[in-house]
Amino acid sequence: MRAALSLFLTLFVTLAGPVAAQTHTTVSIPPPPVKTVSLSGPRFGFTSLSDGVVEQLHERSIDIRPAITQFGWQFEKEFYNKEGGLAAVNEWVVLLGGLEQGVAIPSVSWLVGLRTSGGAEFGIGPNVTPAGVALAFAAG
Repeated sequence: MRAALSLFLTLFVTLAGPVAAQTHTTVSIPPPPVKTVSLSGPRFGFTSLSDGVVEQLHERSIDIRPAITQFGWQFEKEFYNKEGGLAAVNEWVVLLGGLEQGVAIPSVSWLVGLRTSGGAEFGIGPNVTPAGVALAFAAG
């Protein structure tokens, strides 16, 4: 009996020691995960080409006026950090321009930007067309 009591006390002290060492602390709640919203869809726009771009296209036997319309698709993700604040936007825009002038000029842009809580958006990034590579800026 004495051996059983000694074993019980040994187990109790061994197991109860770590429990007694714990203290009550304030638990930190992690922030909620970032919410992603997909805003992909069709896009229609107007582009004003510089004289240099029009000349480069002319050298490739593509004759167009400096003002063209563009139609395509935009793949867009918006990442929210805080409710009602600024949101980071990542966009891929694939367009065909010049269809109203009888030509099809492909264009691909990758834009990174910001969107305000009121819906205003600003973005900047590279653009690739048959005329070369350029910097694209978008606002709306």
